[in-house]
Amino acid sequence: MTLSDLFNKNSILKRYYFKTLVVIGFFWTLFDYSRFLALSLFEEAQDYPFAKTSQSIFILTFIIGLIAYSTLAYWLIFPLKSRLRKYPLWLNFLLKTLILCGGTAVYAIINFYIVYVFIYGQSPIAASRSLFHFAFQSSWLLSYVSSRLLLYIITLFALEINEKYSPGVFTDIFVGKYLAPKEENRIIFFIDLKDSTPIAEKLGHKEYFKFIRDVIFCISAGITEHDGRIYQYVGDEIVVWWPASKINARKCFKSLIESRKVVNKNSEVFKRLYDIVPEYKAGIHVGNVTVGQIGIGKKELVMSGDTINTAARIRTACTELNQKFLVSKEMIELLEMEDFQSENLGPVEMKGKNQSLELFALKI
Repeated sequence: MTLSDLFNKNSILKRYYFKTLVVIGFFWTLFDYSRFLALSLFEEAQDYPFAKTSQSIFILTFIIGLIAYSTLAYWLIFPLKSRLRKYPLWLNFLLKTLILCGGTAVYAIINFYIVYVFIYGQSPIAASRSLFHFAFQSSWLLSYVSSRLLLYIITLFALEINEKYSPGVFTDIFVGKYLAPKEENRIIFFIDLKDSTPIAEKLGHKEYFKFIRDVIFCISAGITEHDGRIYQYVGDEIVVWWPASKINARKCFKSLIESRKVVNKNSEVFKRLYDIVPEYKAGIHVGNVTVGQIGIGKKELVMSGDTINTAARIRTACTELNQKFLVSKEMIELLEMEDFQSENLGPVEMKGKNQSLELFALKI
């Protein structure tokens, strides 16, 4: 399975990454247009092809730039992300950078022709001569592409950091939000693979790792769609959180349904590659956690507290009670679910807890 298996017409990941595409496309266009304005006003005509300016050039260049950079952003976020996912990071970065620079050169040439033919009124042959001069007898084209190189590298690193830490987490570390530990009310969601041990024995270590990677990718797609913050991956387990609120409780519930839809939608792929259709179990709780930044060589934002432990115990209870999805009474109250959507299992004793906990099975 690859990302392209999920990037179909109605892919939830496509909808999620579209937001990123819009931001990158607009930011690149703004950078390009700002530089265009500066050079148009201050560069000499023999060194810069657009020194002769007019309002129509400014408008046309902005529109063409927006289309071109949005297209480049699309290629970066979708096709290139899919096709280069399994390459080493250094090669992934190198290929993406070269492709983006090549695309930038193509855009610069197209924009040059459009301006020279439709604004300056030159014939295609005369425009070609002018292009040859500026592209090969001056430093214009090389300068144009190289000036975007650092921008592309920064963008690639920003995207990688954002995925490494989960959206918003790196920003919290950067501004030092949790240098002093803080107590916050959060929804904690533990989800992991059902029957992982027999699956691992059947597939072997390498194939099992590939299987887990694809399962986690599918589940994470549903979680990401509904603004879940992925706290950590531990083996076949995913730990997710949301700030506690009624709206986010519904998002958590919807992410559980969405994740199952994505897995089911790709069941044939799993069956073909691994001869297994994955199932998973989940435990959800809500309460106060302490959040703080730790680490010297590697910095992380860490959550601790009874809420985390309780959510983990609820997830474990799924196996003991033969249930797929269990939530605490506190979570049910936050969800405000109808009676038919859940089943009260009553007080349940759990390992490591002095008091029994009232649990509910979700009927979805």
